[in-house]
Amino acid sequence: MAAIVRPDPLLPMPDLESRENPYNVTQASRIYFLPNLMTAGNLFCGFVAVIKCIQARLEAIAPGTYAYSPAQLYTDAVWFILAAVIFDSLDGRLARLGGRESLFGAEFDSLADVVSFGIAPALMMFFLILSPTQGYPVFRQIGWFIGFIYLLCAAVRLARFNVITNPLLHKPKDSSKDFVGLPVPAAAGTVVSLVLLLLHLSEDNLVFHKLALALPVLLLMIAVLMVSTIRYPSFKQVDWQTKTRFRTFVVIIIIAGSIFWLQEVAFISLFLAYIFYGVIRHIRRVQLISRLRLQRKQLVRKPPTANQ
Repeated sequence: MAAIVRPDPLLPMPDLESRENPYNVTQASRIYFLPNLMTAGNLFCGFVAVIKCIQARLEAIAPGTYAYSPAQLYTDAVWFILAAVIFDSLDGRLARLGGRESLFGAEFDSLADVVSFGIAPALMMFFLILSPTQGYPVFRQIGWFIGFIYLLCAAVRLARFNVITNPLLHKPKDSSKDFVGLPVPAAAGTVVSLVLLLLHLSEDNLVFHKLALALPVLLLMIAVLMVSTIRYPSFKQVDWQTKTRFRTFVVIIIIAGSIFWLQEVAFISLFLAYIFYGVIRHIRRVQLISRLRLQRKQLVRKPPTANQ
């Protein structure tokens, strides 16, 4: 079979082929309005979330600086980060639906994700764990380092994603569409959803104090999952035009209503269910592979039967 020779993107090519080549300078840096508008919305929400976290910390240090309490400002930051998750899910889908994917869009999206799902959650956790853990000086000493570990893993996860999805890589046709490692938006969503729950429970200072001690541990666990090789569903193959039964439609409406009315519990439950689904599926896959390898070894070691 003759080898498939790919055109060198550095060599001159016909005009039409040059325009369609994703590595052409014009094509790679092309800015498509609607997908990149969603990415800009993602970046805007992340930037505002950072501002809200800083304002909340200043209000906690000097009460009366702003018209809102630190809890309200942190809550606003949480909602802006969750809004960034929605914008992030829309930009890639709009680009794929319209056939408007570009290398510029992929890099722009990753830079926005670093702000919205890296810096903003890390800064929120850093500011938040200082207040309820004043009796534990160790948190004041290593809080910044825990936040940096989370930010570092988020940046590494995004860089790896850009490499894996680069069109230059030779990928098999039946390659999985799953994410490798916990997606950064899901990681940030888990962190801020827990913060939302803690703020809801802040009326009980004892409960808030105890649960806040789990935040650094959760942050490190999520950081490890981001750079792991555990696969998570990407939902890229979901056909949103698929017909469904009326009963299923009603169940979806009920779930959406429950999320609206039980926001503090619903969001953290959804994100944790997504995390544990990937972990449990990975464990089952590893166990299946181990059994198959053991059966293969047993077949190899089994002596051949003598001919009668």
